[in-house]
Amino acid sequence: MGVVSAVYELPFGRGKALANNLEGWGNKLVSGWTVTSIVTAQSGFPFTPQLSYNPSNNGDTRNPVRPFVNPTFTGPVILGNPGQWFNPAAFLAPPPNSGFYGNLGRDTFIGPGLATWGFSTMKKTGIGERLNLQFRAEIFNLLNRANFNTPNLIVFTPSGLSGTAGAITSTSTAARQVQFGLKLLW
Repeated sequence: MGVVSAVYELPFGRGKALANNLEGWGNKLVSGWTVTSIVTAQSGFPFTPQLSYNPSNNGDTRNPVRPFVNPTFTGPVILGNPGQWFNPAAFLAPPPNSGFYGNLGRDTFIGPGLATWGFSTMKKTGIGERLNLQFRAEIFNLLNRANFNTPNLIVFTPSGLSGTAGAITSTSTAARQVQFGLKLLW
């Protein structure tokens, strides 16, 4: 996971590198601006396809049983499509009441990654000697990127192949959001 955060005060207005000759309302309009940005990126979380039942008959209901790896399967297991992140044909269910566990390793596959960019701008304006007015505009998930959750891990149910195996049904972050704020500081 990586997070980069940056704050930059724009160089406009009296005493700054640009537009430093402005006075009065002109100076108040262009000075006091700050931009902030936060970029977050991380790889996906490991996951393990599972069964919704326990054919091993050991009574353990807290640790799901994993399927067998299908020895005749060819092609990519991870499809990377939100409609079907992994191919359920790559697995076989243990026989019912067999006492067998599947041979698929734990946390063998990686789910979708996450990337988001937050951006804000702030304007601080003096309204006398002791009063300041602060305006903020903030944008979360600026690029409106869909960050998907882990796929449905259940490959097999007691009645057979799950129709939603590998499907992603939700996102892990919200869509783009914009908010504004006004604060009086004294």
